[in-house]
Formats: sequence, C-alpha cells, structure tokens
Amino acid sequence: MYDVLSVPTGTTLGKEYNVLRFKWSKPNCTECEAEGKRCRWKNNGTNSEIECVHVRKPSNTWKLLATGGILGSLLLVLLMIVAYRVYNADIKEKESRLRIERFLEDYKALKPSRYLYADIKRITDQFKDKLGQGAYGTVFKGRLSSDFLIAVKVLNSSKGDGEEFVNEVRTMGHIHHVNVARLVGFCADGFLRALVYEFFPNGSLQDFISSADSKNSFLGWDKLQDIALGIAKGIEYLHQGCDQRILHFDIKPHNVLLDQNFTPKISDFGLAKLCSKDQSLVSLTTARGTMGYIAPEVFSRNFGNVSYKADVYSFGMLLLEMVGGRKNIGSTIENTTNEIYYPQWIYNLLEEGDDLRIHIGEKGDGEIPKKLAIIGLWCIQWHLVDRPVRRSQPQDNSTVP
Repeated sequence: MYDVLSVPTGTTLGKEYNVLRFKWSKPNCTECEAEGKRCRWKNNGTNSEIECVHVRKPSNTWKLLATGGILGSLLLVLLMIVAYRVYNADIKEKESRLRIERFLEDYKALKPSRYLYADIKRITDQFKDKLGQGAYGTVFKGRLSSDFLIAVKVLNSSKGDGEEFVNEVRTMGHIHHVNVARLVGFCADGFLRALVYEFFPNGSLQDFISSADSKNSFLGWDKLQDIALGIAKGIEYLHQGCDQRILHFDIKPHNVLLDQNFTPKISDFGLAKLCSKDQSLVSLTTARGTMGYIAPEVFSRNFGNVSYKADVYSFGMLLLEMVGGRKNIGSTIENTTNEIYYPQWIYNLLEEGDDLRIHIGEKGDGEIPKKLAIIGLWCIQWHLVDRPVRRSQPQDNSTVP
C-alpha cells in the first residue's frame, strides 16, 4: 500500500480534468498455499516480490483459559443461586419463628404450658411409644405424672410455615368443652414444634367404625348414638358457644377421640378458621379438609359460598360412615358400595326398607341406625341452605341434632 499525498491534475486542450488511475498486480501465492503458508508482499521489495510466512495456529493455552473461564462463570452462577435459595429459606424460617414467638407472647394469658424440646423428650421417654403418624406429624405417648398420661404430636418441620401450629394453639386455647380435646401445652423450640394433648385410651372413632362387623369392637347402637350426640354438641359449641365462631374444616372419625368412658372429643384444629359470629361467610384461598368429607362449596363456589355449613356436611358424612361401616362391612356390601355413590347406597337401603347392620346389634335396634342415616343425609344436602343450622333441643335422650 502507498500513501497518496496529492492527486495530480492534468489538462487537455486547456481544460482541467481530474483522473485518478490505480494499478495493481495479483501476486502468485500458489507455492505458499501448497506449503500451508500465507504469502505477503516483501517489505522494501519491489511490487512483484512476495514472501511466504507461517500461519499462526491458536494456542491451546488460550483454549483452556477460555473453557475454564466459561465453566468457572457457570459454577459461580450456580453457587450464587444455591446461596440465594438457602438465604431465602433461612429468612422465611426466621420470619416464621418470629411470627410464632410474637403469637406465643400474646398467648401467655391463655395458660397452656410451654415446654422445651428437652422436656418433650423426657416426658415421652425419648419418643419410645409411637401412637400414630399423619401428614403433619407423629404422635407419641407420654406421661406428665404417675397418673396423667398425654399424647404429644411432633410436627414435621418441612410442612407449611408454622400456620398449622399457630392455628391449633390459637384455636384450642379458646376452647373449654367436654366434647373438644384439651390442649395441655406446646413446644416451640427453634425449628422444633410439638403439641401436647390429653391421652385418650380408646383411640379414635375410626378404630371402631372400621371394624363394624366384629362383635368384640362394636360399641352398640346406644353408645354410637351417644357418641354422635356428643360430636354434634362439640360442633355446636365451636359454631355458637365460643367468643369467635370456629370452623373446623376436618370433621371425620379419625379426628374424634374417645376417652375411657367413650366420650367423644373433637381434635386436630390445624385447618381451623376463626371468624366473628355475625360473619356468615368465610374466604378460602384453597380447598381444605379430607377427601370424602369436604363440602362441595369448599371445592367450587358454583355450589355457594363457604360457611360453617361445611362442618355440618362433614358431620353428615361421619354419621353415614358410622351407620354403614364403610371400611369393613362384608364383601357383598363393600362391592356394592364401590359401584355407586356411598350416600346413595344408604339412601337406597332406606327407600327399600332394609335394616342397616341390624345383625350386629340387639333385636329392636333398627330405629337408631335409621335415624342416624336420615340425619346424615339431611346434613349432606348439596344446597347448603337446606342443611340444619344448629342442634335442636332434645325431646328425650335419644334425640340427635
């Protein structure tokens, strides 16, 4: 290449003209290319002189550095993501703990005892006697004194953000009723949370319903009627007798405990919701409860708004299960119930005039299961306005709400 500092101007017949002429030649690089080299003009040579030069190949060192830089950047990004997630989880857990501590500070006046985790281990004898396990925790048998047995529910730390724990402690702290389980105390020791209840030696109502064909475990229709009446009184207390209306949202046989006299106690208020007595409707972001006992309006607002009538529906399903013994009632009946809607099967038996499980009880027991079945069907009507509002005053000892 040459630097052209000025363009010569020529004249033709006295006229100026501007013409710029360039001339170049194409070098012959065939020999250089055959040797795998590159050709170029020689410095300080003539226009036609060329020279062959080696082609520099990329260095492997640079490749390694580039690869290492990319991998290092990806690793750094992954570490930052992991650190952020751990930090975020720690922040949420600290917020959850702070919320629980604030609640428990305000809750002191309600007087259930607060235990350390070391106390929980001591009174359960290092979690020696396991009573059962559910979705939210494991229940162990314990002893506060020589004559006072308790049940300790140790909550899973991975479930929820402490809402179930706060719900249960807040709700049960307001409850004092013969048909509602009593909260003896609680533990909120860092990440570890537990609830301490009375111990009920006869377990849950579910144990007796699931063995309905066994004469050894069948309680008799009079006792089952008393249990149904006690559950209804407990629900009425939750809806009408407390300072705030308490909606349980998980009424089922498994959550009805039986003391030494088979007095029913409603338990497990982890899904409960409190509202004022003049508030007829409540707002739910998601459905809550156990499949088979959940009212249709809790699933879909097309059936109406959610209210305390959802507990009435669950109570109705519980009564039908007490009557029909859905779990173990014989292969013939069980095969039948698998084919049709369970309440429809009960309804068909009533329509056809069939006795309900009379073979288990004494002669003349037919009226009690029939009455429980009719009330159960009354409670599970899909239109919530048709469900009973509250317990009627009993005319005799056999009346059930």
